Amino acid sequence: MSPSPTPARLIDPRGQRFGAGLSVAILSAAFVLGVPWIAALIALALGISATFGTRYSALGRPWPYVRRLLTIGPPAELEHEFPPRFAQALGAVGLAVAILLFLVGVPAAGWTVSAVVGGLQLLLAATGYCLGCRLYFLRWWAPSLFQRLAR
Repeated sequence: MSPSPTPARLIDPRGQRFGAGLSVAILSAAFVLGVPWIAALIALALGISATFGTRYSALGRPWPYVRRLLTIGPPAELEHEFPPRFAQALGAVGLAVAILLFLVGVPAAGWTVSAVVGGLQLLLAATGYCLGCRLYFLRWWAPSLFQRLAR
């Protein structure tokens, strides 16, 4: 008998957008300062959130405080956390590739991969469109694999 599936948490999508914007700001600072290990910190934060759930997102953690400080009301609509977690896993993998490129001595390629991840996060922060979330729904390549791994 298989265990019953764990229901996905419903989350405020604005928290994901805020975290993506914060990530873009930090990755941009890393590039300007020429400090690639900061990309490793973002990869770690994304990886932890993807693995253990968005409630452990260091990048999205400040959102509830910002929301209260600015007296922003509740979201019009909540979303399931699995698609954003999948997107965060993709971002963590992308930044892990960038870190490997830095380590093998190809910093231009490492910054390029970091810029792609940052660009996708900027797209999310600015418009709310999450490419990784959309890819989550392409179940033709690995049906429910991420859901099984995320539990």
